[in-house]
Amino acid sequence: MGVIATSVALNLAKEANLDLVEVAPNAKPPVAKLIDYGKFKYNEKIKQREARRNQNTAEIKEIRFRLKIDEHDFEVKKGHVVRFLEGGDKVKVTIMLRGREQSRPIGGVELLQRLADEVSEYGSVEFAPKQEGRNIIMTLAPKGKKVHTQSEQRRRGAESRAERQARQAARLAAKQEAKAKAAEEAKSTVATA
Repeated sequence: MGVIATSVALNLAKEANLDLVEVAPNAKPPVAKLIDYGKFKYNEKIKQREARRNQNTAEIKEIRFRLKIDEHDFEVKKGHVVRFLEGGDKVKVTIMLRGREQSRPIGGVELLQRLADEVSEYGSVEFAPKQEGRNIIMTLAPKGKKVHTQSEQRRRGAESRAERQARQAARLAAKQEAKAKAAEEAKSTVATA
């Protein structure tokens, strides 16, 4: 409509049964629109919800080690780290030191370097090993982008829920089939008697 007085714009809004909404208050002159304000707020809420849904958030998973870890335990924990990195999540690896272990943290740093080398094809070191109090901490970041917006646990939960519902549906169908068969047998015995 161009530049018009506020009172004229208000009269136009009343005639059209719409609201006069200021869109850009800092502009010279301020910009306003004639729109249905309730519908406008509703559409804004939906856009925000969609933006949150499509947002890609990387979670930080944590794995804790002890300095004197057995080889098999190390392999199991390394498998967890690989799974988290493949899922697109960052991994915070912590080595907890106790007693005399605190005076010689070099073993913990070597253990973290070994872990980083073994999972290097899945992720890279984001923060190098660093001692913070009784712990040595290192953060690993995934190489690829997060494939799924849902976390891995939520995805697995949805899969198991779908399997459970399928089993329940199959049991219900079998039960109904058995009832129908029993009713048919009852009819046939009544008919023959």
